[in-house]
Amino acid sequence: MKKNLILPLIAALLVSSFAGCGGGGASSTASSSTPAATSTPASSTAEASSPAEGEASGDDLAFRKFDEPVDVHIGMKVSPIDTTLPAGDSAEDNQYTRYLRDNYNINVIVDWTAAEGNDYNQKVSLAIASDSLPDGLVADDRTYMVSAAKSDMLYDITDLFQKYASSQVKGIMDSTGGRAYDHAGYNGRMVSLPHVSVTSDGVHNLNVRKDWLEQYGLEVPKTVDDVETIARTFMKEKPAGENTIGITGPSKSGLLYSNFLNSSDITHSYDPIFQAYDVYPGYWLDNGDGTVSYGSIDDNMKPALERLASWYAEGLIDPEMGTRDNSTEPVNAGYAGMWCGPWWSLGYGNGDAFVNDPTANWQAYPIFTDDGKWNVHMKTIGKTFCMISKKTSEDTAAAIIIMYNALVRDEATFDTSVAIGWYPLRVVAAAADEVDYTANELVKVLNGETEPEDYNDPLSIYKLLYQDVSKVRNVVPGYEPGRELNVSDFSMDNLGDFKRMYAQLIGSRPYASTTVDKAVYSVTYSLTETMEKRWSNLKKMEDEVMLKIITGQSDISAFDEFKTNWLSQGGQEILDEVKALL
Repeated sequence: MKKNLILPLIAALLVSSFAGCGGGGASSTASSSTPAATSTPASSTAEASSPAEGEASGDDLAFRKFDEPVDVHIGMKVSPIDTTLPAGDSAEDNQYTRYLRDNYNINVIVDWTAAEGNDYNQKVSLAIASDSLPDGLVADDRTYMVSAAKSDMLYDITDLFQKYASSQVKGIMDSTGGRAYDHAGYNGRMVSLPHVSVTSDGVHNLNVRKDWLEQYGLEVPKTVDDVETIARTFMKEKPAGENTIGITGPSKSGLLYSNFLNSSDITHSYDPIFQAYDVYPGYWLDNGDGTVSYGSIDDNMKPALERLASWYAEGLIDPEMGTRDNSTEPVNAGYAGMWCGPWWSLGYGNGDAFVNDPTANWQAYPIFTDDGKWNVHMKTIGKTFCMISKKTSEDTAAAIIIMYNALVRDEATFDTSVAIGWYPLRVVAAAADEVDYTANELVKVLNGETEPEDYNDPLSIYKLLYQDVSKVRNVVPGYEPGRELNVSDFSMDNLGDFKRMYAQLIGSRPYASTTVDKAVYSVTYSLTETMEKRWSNLKKMEDEVMLKIITGQSDISAFDEFKTNWLSQGGQEILDEVKALL
């Protein structure tokens, strides 16, 4: 999108939004599919929850209870395997819809449901193609939102959002430096409520068994050379026996590296290795001179691919890389020494590893270039969007914004033993710096610099932080100031709390405490017109070539052939389209 989006709105919102940013509060979640989106069920239930007392006067409309019932018709995705909905409840009548009815006089009417994934996306596509959008509908990708906006089907909520959005929601949007408004807009107007997820969901660390490092007198890794030395030692010494794996790789359905369509929450990829070579496969790169390039055809890919191929040939990489059903299994079983992933993957992602071996001291580290620079690619703002039909009434559109406000503020109070996915039109919003901010505030509490009550602000943009700081001292009883935390410092009495605190304090530590030297964004995180026709074939060709090079089925000369074929089979047209987005 052009870079002229919604600047007047941003300016208008700045004053009111900062009222919700002060001092702490409770932290949000990464995405509906990410473990960070879960929390330990609170003692209160959704039905018992009500708007907090003493709200700031500017939030009166944001949590308004309508005088008369307002109906909101929606389409809804459902999980075919979820069993948390009590008998007698339904998508239209459950603790979350009753919460909205009782507290806001909003009646949710579910016009249709579809299983999450392809079934749901097909229903969304059909609703757009047939111009039959319900009042509210969540799109799983920005492509759907743009398609509906191009056809003039969406409500222009630019002014309505300023009027009804809570200071908390505005603060979360502003935490992205304005990118969230741009992300939710089309042709300079705000036409959706966006998913806003934490920045660090897209930052990949190297997770390492530090107890194994200490066993063999190895230093923590800093460079690719260090990773190779560690993997070679692990494979020579075999601390887990013959099943020892130096470094894992993606599963058969996984990715070798993130890409513009899947820019966050990727595990067991090799993103830190590629970034240490200053190369960003899968991303559309602004070259700074009016041109763009595609990272996967950058010549800097060749030395990175050759390095990975040499590791695979030597047996340093899991020999079942690319064929395993689940690459986390050897981690949980205690066979793996290293693997890559975002902050939440260490703790949430490998919880069984600690259950099976409470001494498994997993630690997360950044990997630097040879000259000590930390390069990271940056994720999209978020993938999902709540679209509001242009045909709906102003009251109904306002009700959908209030539903968004209420979810952001009250999610920490809900009884999530009933899956939060049953909340209608659920689109998660989290401050961009939530994870790193939370990590640093948790340390302050552990150090005695602050107290949990200092964070008791129901309209803070960090909406789960109060819950976290209230638990951290019990979960980390072995904390000592100035010393690196290790697994023995944590209590596993409550496994859910342990996983969350481990992810927050150890998994997020690299991004929370280390300066990024180069942050790389993709020019676009959505499909262009030519991509809609050709991307599937181009992506398949790319995946096959890269995997064959790493696993030794093709030598590095296959890269040059791939680059030529990629450009001639639609890649050049796509580059021209992406350039037009600058």
